Amino acid sequence: MYQFPIGVLLESFRESPRQAMESARALGLSGVQVYACGGYFDIDGITETKKRELRTWLSDNGLTLTAVCGDFICGNPEVRFSDPSKSQYILEKSKRILDFAKEVGTDIVTTHVGVVPADPASDKFAIVQSVCGQLAEYADQLQAHFAIETGPEVATTLKQMLDSLSSRGVGVNLDPANLVMVTGDDPVQAVYTLRDYIVHTHAKDGVMLVRGNPEVIYGEIETEIQNMTYFKEVPLGQGSVPFRRYLEALEDIGYRGYLTIEREVGETPKADIAAATDFLKRQMEA
Repeated sequence: MYQFPIGVLLESFRESPRQAMESARALGLSGVQVYACGGYFDIDGITETKKRELRTWLSDNGLTLTAVCGDFICGNPEVRFSDPSKSQYILEKSKRILDFAKEVGTDIVTTHVGVVPADPASDKFAIVQSVCGQLAEYADQLQAHFAIETGPEVATTLKQMLDSLSSRGVGVNLDPANLVMVTGDDPVQAVYTLRDYIVHTHAKDGVMLVRGNPEVIYGEIETEIQNMTYFKEVPLGQGSVPFRRYLEALEDIGYRGYLTIEREVGETPKADIAAATDFLKRQMEA
């Protein structure tokens, strides 16, 4: 029997922030993650009033802030970690997001850094390593973490880059669905590979439809192939993530953080989140 707290990415409800928190409480969830890039709490439009509202709504609903989503890279072809001309912008904005996260009650910011190359001698690896190293140094100062979301590369490649930083300021947000949907990597083995870095997880499921180049999938390389559907996100328990073994692995490494439900698609988000909550509880009780 496992005892992981369950949260939800607030925007998955597709409701106003206050209503979504009430919905999370009604489902018996204990935590929420909020976006700081887009939406009500966007870092570029954040105010002291909105910060107070966030803290108040969390308190009123008895919720913990599991993490802040600070991903302004994924899906944005204008900003890439591997582009040295964007490094200063990425560093400054990421630091502002972590400052915000600390102000509102969490020390974790989840993010994407693009596709980490497998070759540590490549120029791209050196650029990503340099930016992540500076982010790690800043996070260490605040006793916090930038958590890279898994998926664009296999776990062993991500670990290679993280090991090179000699810091835990940059850690891992383990998303098992991204691994099976994009790289075909084993999420159970990924838990053991990345055990020293996991500070947050997403509870999501999916299937790979077509094996593709992650750099194409994440928009780092342009291609003539248009509208290719490489993967499909599905409700928890209906995809390729072996959740029972995955939770067993998290228990085995001593992980005690959140399983934060993320539902990016579907026509009935509240029902899907409720079903995901029940599914996770059943898995933990078995």
